[in-house]
Amino acid sequence: MKSLPNSVWENKDKYDCVVIGAGHAGCEAALAVSRLGFDTILFTVSIESIALMPCNPNVGGTSKGHLVREVDALGGEMAKNIDKTFIQSRMLNSSKGPAVHSLRAQADKAKYSRTMRQVLENQEHLWIRQAEVVEILTDEINEIPKTIDDSENRDLIESKKRKVTGVKTLSGALYSCNTVIICTGTYLKARCVYGEVSENTGPNGLKAANYLSDSLKRLGITLYRFKTGTPARMDGRTIDYSKMEEQKGDEPIIPFSFSTAPASIQKPQVSCYLTYTNEKTHEIIRKNLDRSPLFSGFIEGTGPRYCPSIEDKVVKFAEKKRHQLFLEPEGLETHEMYVSGASSSLPEDVQAALYRSVPGLENARIVRNAYAIEYDCIDARQLKPSLEFKEISGLFAAGQFNGSSGYEEAAAQGLIAGINAVQKMKNNEPLILDRSQGYIGVLIDDLVTKESTEPYRMMTSRAEYRLLLRQDNADLRLTKTGYEVGLIDENRYQSLLIKENAIKDEIKRLITVNTGYSGALREIMEACNSTPLQSGATLYELIKRPELTYSMLALADPDRPDFPVELRDAIAEQVNIQIKYEGYLERQNRQVEMFKKNEKRLIPENIDYSDIKNLRTEARQKLIKIRPRSVGQASRISGVSPADISVLLVYLTAGK
Repeated sequence: MKSLPNSVWENKDKYDCVVIGAGHAGCEAALAVSRLGFDTILFTVSIESIALMPCNPNVGGTSKGHLVREVDALGGEMAKNIDKTFIQSRMLNSSKGPAVHSLRAQADKAKYSRTMRQVLENQEHLWIRQAEVVEILTDEINEIPKTIDDSENRDLIESKKRKVTGVKTLSGALYSCNTVIICTGTYLKARCVYGEVSENTGPNGLKAANYLSDSLKRLGITLYRFKTGTPARMDGRTIDYSKMEEQKGDEPIIPFSFSTAPASIQKPQVSCYLTYTNEKTHEIIRKNLDRSPLFSGFIEGTGPRYCPSIEDKVVKFAEKKRHQLFLEPEGLETHEMYVSGASSSLPEDVQAALYRSVPGLENARIVRNAYAIEYDCIDARQLKPSLEFKEISGLFAAGQFNGSSGYEEAAAQGLIAGINAVQKMKNNEPLILDRSQGYIGVLIDDLVTKESTEPYRMMTSRAEYRLLLRQDNADLRLTKTGYEVGLIDENRYQSLLIKENAIKDEIKRLITVNTGYSGALREIMEACNSTPLQSGATLYELIKRPELTYSMLALADPDRPDFPVELRDAIAEQVNIQIKYEGYLERQNRQVEMFKKNEKRLIPENIDYSDIKNLRTEARQKLIKIRPRSVGQASRISGVSPADISVLLVYLTAGK
């Protein structure tokens, strides 16, 4: 590792915000800040790493598709970019209820990166700079909470904090700014490992960021060492697809972005392929576990529980005779195929043997070896729900640097960090989405409240109100917020209002439309094996039947309004869901009302937990460390019991 230069020089260009890292978090953060009119510089160790997909070449998936839709609803870019660059699209879990439907698109990874770069390069107020940031520059400040007016106790309540003033690069250049957003992904002191090979590089052999960790430690920031991995890439010309199950895309194709016209993205799609490991594969792995860095102790970082390596699967699920592997194309202009489900850090010779034991891969040739990657990240409990560091004013963090995993989780955090950096510079209240407003709210609340001892992955099961937080209604939930922030334009907002009103008016109309069992309705119901009507019924009542839908009943509803073409399918979907699941939705809305009560009980920033009698020691320690924003957040801290919350409520109610 090279030594840092002693000389420094000040860059005279002035910026409002510095974004460190140009992965999926960095791209969203930089675009948000610059689109809101603030001069932004985006640093990357390599221009080639902008919006890179070093692991799986896709966007979306179970729960992750929800995040992408929410990013789009707030004014982010990821959904628009994948709509321009996908090569296959599928709606997952379509046989289940709408709460778990999730869109997933296979990306042309090179085109995705190139297209996002073009967006960044053409964005006003945004500049890209290839350079390594090695230090966060700060000044000490004496911050006195605004709620305290007692001058006699001023010395007791004064807390020394720091504020961001700029950054320093490897060349010794100093860049002054008001806010910094760290989005280093898996590049911070990164180390790629397979077998006995260990390289101090970032993903895909790109340069790592080797110095910033030391600066963060000097600022008192706690770092973790996490690990993730990626499988080998195969030459598609050497794969026998006839031994695999073909996985085709959906028709018609559903766009990710609410602003993408469905007709504009209907196109031929490429196929993915499904195959399985077998006992021979597992035996090869078992015989070579002593050569795996994961099991020898050579890898120190903690890996993701929900995306284990193939050797992890074989050991932890020894009873399973086979594991799924998906062969996914990396793009239209390459033969590389991604072997999803088979990430590994085994030596090269073992990789070759295990992959060739799989049906269809008997003669496959590896283009890139599988590897594990270790990197530095933070304990995100050091952050406020706004993603600003509690002890360093103006310093924000997003993405895998916060201990999460996944492109989608990163993009969501990057967008929120960018918005809140602007809110900070405007002296406005931060944008904080709670757990009832979106998967983004669940994601960030989990990160800043609960200890993550492994890379955090979003799942539908983490969302208590998932029936309300569907991917199909992300625009109805969040586009108004994006408009208020300034990232959604007037035309898109007005289109949302038209859609909202049309849905409400149509549901009201259907309640009043009575129909008898004859003509078109009779034919529809017989075709669907629906129980015949003994008397008249409203269309609203018929849609509640499991076998009937709003769209099916169109021929029996001659007075149905003629909605705008671009909104027709979306309105039909919302009308159908809101009628069918009315009882469940009402119940969950009542649960949200109860949840909101504790979320609205804000805890003063200057509260002295040592003054609260009857708090258990563990609870007091956790509350002091995390300093929750609300009673609701306090209740979700591990180690804080319902009894502790009751004590806290009594203290707050007493007006202390």
